[in-house]
Amino acid sequence: MTTTPAAETVPTAAALALGDDALVLSHRLGEWAGHAPVLEEEVALANIALDLLGQARVLLSTAGDEDELAFRREERAFRNCQLVEQPNGDFAHTIARQLFFSTYQHLLHDRLASGDGPFAPLAGKAVKEAAYHRDHAEQWTLRLGDGTDESHSRTQRAVDALWRYTGELFQPVEGLDEVDWAGLERTWLELVTDVLGRATLTVPEGPRTGAWSAGAGRQGLHTEPFGRMLAEMQHLHRSHPGATW
Repeated sequence: MTTTPAAETVPTAAALALGDDALVLSHRLGEWAGHAPVLEEEVALANIALDLLGQARVLLSTAGDEDELAFRREERAFRNCQLVEQPNGDFAHTIARQLFFSTYQHLLHDRLASGDGPFAPLAGKAVKEAAYHRDHAEQWTLRLGDGTDESHSRTQRAVDALWRYTGELFQPVEGLDEVDWAGLERTWLELVTDVLGRATLTVPEGPRTGAWSAGAGRQGLHTEPFGRMLAEMQHLHRSHPGATW
């Protein structure tokens, strides 16, 4: 059972950032329904999406009305990182995105769960889910990277394309002052480099931070695909306000 932290003790900015990450990535993974390469993988991606949706509901409900926050906010009000809003692309693209994010989320929740802050109860549950998400992404990265020439080539292209979005993951989030972001990033780099190496993939040389990198989602600036995704996600609620099943 998910333990909901007391809303009055939770920093709103942090709840929105973490909740929006989970909500947006959940929707992206849900887009694979009916399109996954094999039936078993369709179930796995759906389960990961549901885990993330559960996390999003807990976090957004501490910041306000979860439905209003999910379906009535404008694009600039979302605080998710730009990595999670990137389109699914091919399967290798989805797996690379998942490897980068789930490794980050596992490390972050592990840190939050070990503390006594307001996010500790949620993180204590979410860290177990994130560990499964990370293992799933790692296993697929190894299979694709060290698989056929085609799968290796596609996975390397995906890693190269998404690398520029990973620096934003380690920008300090207001309300999560107990997190050592620089230390978190060092550990993330070590873990991701290890997985990519075992998958016979090359760690990109491109920038992860600075003028040539991407990442201002925490400040409300999002990439073009996010607007289209948001329109689809909010369409039903906005078209039929107040509707119930």
